Amino acid sequence: MDVRRSRTLSTKRAGKTPAASRKPKTQAQKADRHDLYQRSVQVPEGDIAIFEQIFRSMGKRKPLRMREDFCGTAFLSTTWVRSDPKRHAVGIDLDGPTLEWGREHNLATLTPAQRKRIRLVQGDVLDGDDEPVDLICALNFSYCVFKTRALLRRYFETVRRGLADGGAFICELYGGTEAVVAIDDERRCKGFIYEWQQAEYNPITHDTLCHIHYRFPDGSRLDRAFTYDWRLWTIPELRELLTEAGFGKVEIWWEGVDEDGDGSGEYHPTEREENQESWLVYVVATR
Repeated sequence: MDVRRSRTLSTKRAGKTPAASRKPKTQAQKADRHDLYQRSVQVPEGDIAIFEQIFRSMGKRKPLRMREDFCGTAFLSTTWVRSDPKRHAVGIDLDGPTLEWGREHNLATLTPAQRKRIRLVQGDVLDGDDEPVDLICALNFSYCVFKTRALLRRYFETVRRGLADGGAFICELYGGTEAVVAIDDERRCKGFIYEWQQAEYNPITHDTLCHIHYRFPDGSRLDRAFTYDWRLWTIPELRELLTEAGFGKVEIWWEGVDEDGDGSGEYHPTEREENQESWLVYVVATR
């Protein structure tokens, strides 16, 4: 019997559709959510430029050792060690598969010498790391998973212990009049549309539930590629908790606006600003 015919008959008996007649996968089915996130959300070169600006403004030397808490795929850490031959990075995250994705897709792009200067740890950021660093960052509002003052202060205390003398902790916070309402926003990226959904907000607890979706030219969607169950903290709360955790100075770096009223990407330290529909700040705490 012809082997190819035998395989076809067995496929039919099993009730399976021959490969040639299967419906092709949609763009959403073929998409990699981690790749989409890096392309739509993260700009590590920009973050590093701001870190350097902040350190210069404080009269400190160029930061060389960084710890990226909630590092995910370690895209920022990878970019960090590539940005300077003297730079080292430690990335901490609880999720093993996400870290493994980062090893395969980000760390694999580094040279052997660069890979020696980056270390990924699957662990709890509340436990920190034994290696003192110049800079610890928690970007993309990741620390908002801590919903109580006690837990967030404990995290900030762990961060402070992990900093070398004169080191700095940098995190982001968003807010504004649109931050506390259910809202959908979208942005066109190369090859897809990124959708940010604020699905729920509780004014009593400041709990907020947000999702990231992706839409593709073929009409397919990747719904809830990422979901975030956060407490939306306020700037005064963060300043108070950082001070209670032992930090000496806490600055707020505010994003300016361009002539169209959109974010300019340029940040400056400030103590008074008008509220906006949407704002994003860097909170900088120094040891």
